[in-house]
Amino acid sequence: MLKDKVAVVTGGTRGIGFSVVKKYLQNGAKVVLFGSRQETVDAALAQLAGENPAWEVTGMCPKLTDAGEVEKAILAVKEKYGRIDILVNNAGISQSTPLCDYTAEEFDKIIDLNVKALFYAILPTVRIMKEQGGGCIINTSSMVAISGQQSGVGYPTSKFAVNGITISLARELGRDHIRVNAVAPGVTRTDMVAALPADTVQRISAQIPLGRPGEPEEVADAFVFLASDMASYVTGEVLSVDGATRI
Repeated sequence: MLKDKVAVVTGGTRGIGFSVVKKYLQNGAKVVLFGSRQETVDAALAQLAGENPAWEVTGMCPKLTDAGEVEKAILAVKEKYGRIDILVNNAGISQSTPLCDYTAEEFDKIIDLNVKALFYAILPTVRIMKEQGGGCIINTSSMVAISGQQSGVGYPTSKFAVNGITISLARELGRDHIRVNAVAPGVTRTDMVAALPADTVQRISAQIPLGRPGEPEEVADAFVFLASDMASYVTGEVLSVDGATRI
């Protein structure tokens, strides 16, 4: 579905991001994954090479909250492959700090990575996509961008912003043949969920109409669809992949 397309995936070393990288490779894409540290990038690349040495995948670790570093990394991808067809903005952090316990620094940290880093990656990539005649941007939102959450207002605030960026840029960039969408996962069986006690997972699962957390691979399938020609007329959408969870 993505044969010979060039994709950049931020937060691509674990969880949903790693599953997106793997699914893209399985569907014929060439992938550059961004991670937070060189050791996690190396570990992800080693795992992928062990599964299929023929996959064309490389990795980088620019500081995503540094606009200059991100632009340099994006331009390096363009220099290597001549184009960027897909940008997946998946890197982010979550938290559940009660309002009165927040510090300005903690709030800034989540906005810096979940919102500003998106902008820093999108800007140089869009310039490349305009030159080449089109492309696809997919942002990772969250079910809390629809329902909010009971504690940790910084996280849903950041994801509401992701939705705003997604929908607005879809309208602005459509004439440039650049599609912009988002995926809003629900509770997903990532490392964070796997580390929870069994009774906690059971309690969370009871609130999900499908009766279980989602798997990273199931969320990644939505990223494949939105990046493919099957979604050629889909833009400005926030696609929920949450088992109909509403919290």
